[in-house]
Amino acid sequence: MEKIILRESTINDSQTIFNFVKELAIYEKAEHEVKTSVKQVEESVFGKDSVTYAIICELDNKPIGMALYFFNYSTWLGRNGIYLEDLYVSPQYRGVGAGKALLKKLAQIAVEKKCGRIDWQVLDWNKPSIDFYDSIGAKGLTEWIPYRLTGEALEEFARS
Repeated sequence: MEKIILRESTINDSQTIFNFVKELAIYEKAEHEVKTSVKQVEESVFGKDSVTYAIICELDNKPIGMALYFFNYSTWLGRNGIYLEDLYVSPQYRGVGAGKALLKKLAQIAVEKKCGRIDWQVLDWNKPSIDFYDSIGAKGLTEWIPYRLTGEALEEFARS
């Protein structure tokens, strides 16, 4: 078996990142919610004002997964953290260690940058992912309820 390779993404990975986003949305039964494009990935992930990063996971010189993240801040810890927006491995490559390798790389970045934690969300029906996260020592938070302000409501509130 070939070795898993992790590398920082470049603008040349924009199509790959977009493809993974679409695959993830299909897996999460939310393909209709994807509004981005390859061009928007180029601009938002690799533009001059970007605060977003992606790690590409390869096997046999083929991209098989990614971790897309940005830095956040915890006032309680007084330290930065990492927010993992998307962790994705193509279905045919699940079980080869790619997801664990990506998360371990993020943990190494967090420690190197003196971050206090890594946060992410998982759908409540995604038992394989929940089991995986539990197996590495991550803890599900049940006392916090995610909120989102988006679309028309966001624009209307901003104008009010």
